[in-house]
Amino acid sequence: MEDTIRYRVTGMDCPSCAAKVEKAVQSAGVAEATVSTASQILTLHLPDGDQRLSGVERAVAEAGYHLDLVPRAETGDRIADVAPHAAPAYRRALWVVIVLNVGYGLIEMAGGFLTGSQALKADALDFLGDGLITFLGVLAIGWPLIWRARSALVQGLFLGALGLSVTANTLWRVFAQTPIEAGLMGALALVALAVNVAAALVLVPHRAGDANVRAVWLFSRNDAIGNAAVVAAAVLVGWTGSTWPDLVVAFAIAGLFLHAAWIIIRDARRDIAQAGPRG
Repeated sequence: MEDTIRYRVTGMDCPSCAAKVEKAVQSAGVAEATVSTASQILTLHLPDGDQRLSGVERAVAEAGYHLDLVPRAETGDRIADVAPHAAPAYRRALWVVIVLNVGYGLIEMAGGFLTGSQALKADALDFLGDGLITFLGVLAIGWPLIWRARSALVQGLFLGALGLSVTANTLWRVFAQTPIEAGLMGALALVALAVNVAAALVLVPHRAGDANVRAVWLFSRNDAIGNAAVVAAAVLVGWTGSTWPDLVVAFAIAGLFLHAAWIIIRDARRDIAQAGPRG
């Protein structure tokens, strides 16, 4: 008889993270797994007492993430939430990260308009997205699955709208070819890198276990790649006098961001559909 087993995944905040978790589960011999970016829940359907569960937990930990088993409530299939790392100090750290990401995201977006850089605007979306995901995580501690999914759906729609607006504006800039202030663009991208490192340093002391510490640095590394791409685009714009490096980086970042928004929306709708029959 198959049993439905759910884990909350700590350290997963984007579609690429979900793909890594799914790959880790498959490496432990479990062919099918449902990983929701919206609710940070891993769902498995395995026979009672399946010995592969320990292998799944080990494989996911080695991939850089932490699993907390979500226990069944007494009322059938309904899931009782556990409060993951809800210590006051951890909450305060999350709020600092929210302020850093959303605050600098808004600054970088303004800088994108001042410099004429579409890459800065796209990178600003990454900051805003990270801040909103963390904000949702703070609010959703202890929420039922369906309310986390509904919040994620709204978030995904909002981020998707932002991504579409930047993409449309970048397409317009292809024809307008507005001059770019390469120096200011590069400086803002370097500050963005410093903000990413600061956010990681705030979270590291509050992450449970080595796997989560590693996950924080993986996120910072991925964000830093985007910042480095913007810096490189600024150098190329200043060197060549062409706006094309900026536009190419903007399309790449915005495309990845739109893909992430689509994954969040897809997972949120699936979670709502699954949670609905359980009330």
